[in-house]
Amino acid sequence: MDLEHARLLRQIPSVDDLVRAPGLAPHLAPLARPRAVELIRQFLADFRERLLALPVTDLPPELDLAELESDAVRVLTRASRPSLVRVLNASGVIIHTNLGRSPLGAPALEQITTAAACYTNLEYELKEGKRGSRQVHLEKLASEIAGAESCLVVNNNAAGVFLALSALAKDQEVIVSRGQLVEIGGSFRMPDIMAASGAILREVGTTNKTYLADYEKAITSQTAMLLKVHPSNFKLLGFTKEVDLPDLVALGRRYGLYVMEDLGSGCLVDLSRYGLEKEPTVQEALASGADLVLFSGDKLLGGPQAGLILGKATVVEQLKLHPLTRALRPDKLTLAGLEATFRLYLNEAEAVRGIPTLRMLTTPVDEVNRVAQRLARTIKRRWPGRYQVAVQDHVSRSGGGALPMVPIPSRALALSLPPLAPHQLEARLRAASPPVIARVEHDRLLLDVRTLLPEDYPPLLHVLGVVADSVELPPETA
Repeated sequence: MDLEHARLLRQIPSVDDLVRAPGLAPHLAPLARPRAVELIRQFLADFRERLLALPVTDLPPELDLAELESDAVRVLTRASRPSLVRVLNASGVIIHTNLGRSPLGAPALEQITTAAACYTNLEYELKEGKRGSRQVHLEKLASEIAGAESCLVVNNNAAGVFLALSALAKDQEVIVSRGQLVEIGGSFRMPDIMAASGAILREVGTTNKTYLADYEKAITSQTAMLLKVHPSNFKLLGFTKEVDLPDLVALGRRYGLYVMEDLGSGCLVDLSRYGLEKEPTVQEALASGADLVLFSGDKLLGGPQAGLILGKATVVEQLKLHPLTRALRPDKLTLAGLEATFRLYLNEAEAVRGIPTLRMLTTPVDEVNRVAQRLARTIKRRWPGRYQVAVQDHVSRSGGGALPMVPIPSRALALSLPPLAPHQLEARLRAASPPVIARVEHDRLLLDVRTLLPEDYPPLLHVLGVVADSVELPPETA
């Protein structure tokens, strides 16, 4: 070790000295002392390694102890913060899987808060004063809204598919069109889920074309089910053919087979009435006579993460009695949020207004433009000469395995903050509190306004102010 490195290393305070620094006291309080001391010890060890890695020519004349203390404060602050935090979604992807999919509406939040803070009648029949089932809280709503005879809620849609296959088709054949053997989020593949359930996969048709005759030719004495799967995040175009659900149901009845449809992203509203592409609805699938219809609670439905299994009472009852059902059951918070979300669907207009996902999907582009123009004016007024901002056309996406090919016209703020490059500004926004998730396209940073919630505007402006204050003006404008 050379003399210059050794001289600077001697200036580094000890762990005890840094822990006793007055500026660290408020940041040590939320942490247990042994943990705080260990964090400071590791921080100083990392600092020494970085210092030793610097060439002599890059060494500072003296250590900046104030800066060292500020860095230690940042380490302690990060350690006391929760890992799961709110982010502002300006990406343009509405049902963003990486960002928690669908934000909940106010009624769901209120009911979840009550269920979390208080005792509830989760499994208690108030009228008779005896033990009940947690599944009853959604059954009447599912019947009234979707026309289902019965309903079972599990913790997610993949679990629902796994349970249904395990209960109804273990060691028996399930016939699926080859073009529907999809891979869903998190690299879960339909063939793998079927194999794990004990069901035997029988592929029929070709990738792009499957006919009813293909299903019928594949039926044997070992066949238990005909399965239709929503293609989720992709769409086949051109020379294609698939079998409609009513035809599949008629075939199943003729041979005494179960017919199940995995819709993936459950939709209870005909989106084509709002200018979007037609997405199959839960009501239509049930009206076709399918024994079971399965879908997610946290995608187009706009509720908390869950898997919903709707269908014929006798079939759903077999699933309820299966040992896996207890392992896959939802908690009271999920059921509370789902019930409140379902209640909004009793009035479609209320659902479109009150469920953020539906509201973002159906908001007219003119209204998105008005919000974008208002935000742009505010940014220019608050930080004149700092941010350069313009409103430009953009395309939002549904995300979450729904409407994969549908571009949703939107507006975005094209933002720049000299001397930062677009990717540097994106990183600053992502590192802020709360983080802002933006996009960089064609060397421009874009904030898609369609996916910002109204309550996001004040924190967004706060973050823009913090970032602007942290960036020095270029010499020619300073």
